[in-house]
Amino acid sequence: MKKSAIIIFLVIVSLACQAQKNNTPEWQLLFDGKTTTGWRGYNQQEMPEGWSVENGCLITSGKGGDLGGDIITTEQYEDFELSLEWAISEGGNSGIFYHVLEGDRSAAYATGPEYQLIDDVGFPQKLEEWQMAGADYGMHNADTLMKKLKPVGQFNTSRIRVENGKVTHWLNGKEILSFEPWSDDWFDRLGKSKWKDYPDYGRACKGHIGLQDHGSEIKFRNIKIRKLDNPGTAIFNGKDLDGWKIHGTEKWYAKDGELICESGQDKKYGYLASEKTYKDFILHLQFKQGANGNSGVFFRSSLDGTKISGWQVEVAPKGKDSGGIYESYGRGWLYQIPEEKEHILKEGEWNDLVIKVQGDHVTTWLNNEMMTNLKDEKIGQAVGVIALQIHDGGGVKVNWRNIFVREL
Repeated sequence: MKKSAIIIFLVIVSLACQAQKNNTPEWQLLFDGKTTTGWRGYNQQEMPEGWSVENGCLITSGKGGDLGGDIITTEQYEDFELSLEWAISEGGNSGIFYHVLEGDRSAAYATGPEYQLIDDVGFPQKLEEWQMAGADYGMHNADTLMKKLKPVGQFNTSRIRVENGKVTHWLNGKEILSFEPWSDDWFDRLGKSKWKDYPDYGRACKGHIGLQDHGSEIKFRNIKIRKLDNPGTAIFNGKDLDGWKIHGTEKWYAKDGELICESGQDKKYGYLASEKTYKDFILHLQFKQGANGNSGVFFRSSLDGTKISGWQVEVAPKGKDSGGIYESYGRGWLYQIPEEKEHILKEGEWNDLVIKVQGDHVTTWLNNEMMTNLKDEKIGQAVGVIALQIHDGGGVKVNWRNIFVREL
């Protein structure tokens, strides 16, 4: 190769590496080493008793016991990479939570999966592998051959990465565990674990980071995070209906960055379908229901005029299964949501809807609560458009915004 060609090649490689570096999310401190800014007690506005900051460490004295002492970040995170150092006391027990939800739950562990922190050697009771340091507590064991835990009092480095439906644990620079939440294996493990009686455990796709006070002293330092959220490509540009096709005589238009659908004079079914077809994807969008509010989001569907064949994630008034799955011109309801989840819909306000379709597996979240987790062979065989619906009967008005698709 000529010298000039080599130089050009090296320049291209350098630019590619720089571009990759520039696209890497930056680390952000979750603990400044001096204050508890950015943290508060679980279901509390202030920090609970027993937490202090000393010598650049965030320390829990263990006064909180099993309930009431956990702390969480004020911010919530979806996909992320978290890194921190921790030193545990002799016989100590603690944990790192993520995707934690509050509300009427008793503790962070009722919803948030836990990276276990514990004194494997000096804990006073016999430990099962699922209870040991680095495990996904109660669900997945850490790789004991890869795990190198430092002695009590010394700082270990732990890292958690949550991205694209995969969770990975590291301990002191070694990968010790990887698993896929919401998979068949995950639900099988859940049904055999202590979490089987916790209906919201591990089902959120976004939530707080938490640190546990489990009755023993533990020190944390160098706590940092980088967001890995990737909503994908915007399929509504906020200005017009470019990339979409109207089916029917009902009204579809863009205004003030929103996509609006309204019933027309015919009061019939109407659809706005993507020009592109999709197979496997994660769809993020927001909707706000006006009058009536009966609509839906179709996926892997096809249209002949206003006759649609495919599957609908229901968007409807309260009490009518928003987040459930309906098959049009086919089997009808494939999944209707439990009555106790009807309160999750916020009528007249903006709602967040996430739809994950991969193979024959469909998962939906409404306002960060899992509504549907369905496997269906027929769905698995299909490819089609994404479409928004106006229900017939008249009086329908729904606003949509922030519509993003990430293909898998």
